[in-house]
Amino acid sequence: MDTDSTAPPAVRLREAVGEDSPFLVEMLGAAANWSPEREQVSRVHLLADRATARYVEGWPRTGDLGLIAETAQQEPVGAAWLRLFPAEDAGYGFVGPDVPELSLGVVPPWRGRGVGRALLRGLRGLAREAGHQELSLSVERANRARELYLSEGFTTVRADGDADTMALSLHSDFQRPARAPRAVRPTPATQGGCGGPETPRFRRR
Repeated sequence: MDTDSTAPPAVRLREAVGEDSPFLVEMLGAAANWSPEREQVSRVHLLADRATARYVEGWPRTGDLGLIAETAQQEPVGAAWLRLFPAEDAGYGFVGPDVPELSLGVVPPWRGRGVGRALLRGLRGLAREAGHQELSLSVERANRARELYLSEGFTTVRADGDADTMALSLHSDFQRPARAPRAVRPTPATQGGCGGPETPRFRRR
């Protein structure tokens, strides 16, 4: 896959494969640990907590889509991926079982350099090609990644405490079907993200 024009010239995008699973866990952590002022969530905790582990376990499973941003030296610097969840195992940004939820993380030295936007745009294209009508995510309002999502067309569809569930239509003629309000589920005391989870209630970077 060619580098998106919004990405730094030294970065290219490629589709995520099974061997990228450890890096997705790392980026899940980057999403969860978006605020340096909070206690950082460990990899062990991410994988031990069902609320966060479900975003990466068994990668890739049927329906998963993902992109890796890497340098010319094949050093991964960011990742974005989509996963569908059933209503009985809803993620933080759950909108419906037919709407894949976005997770996105960028390694700290590469943030603010266009990597996240390039990943988001590239993944949006893959989702459209796969026939999806809409994407969703959950992000805390204090997370500056929320501004990225707003600038790329995401809109808030539900407020959950200090976080918003946001959705993006992939087709100009798409009308979001009315859905019954989802009860707000109890969440752990601490959560964070890229758009992604914390402890962790994790929320995206």
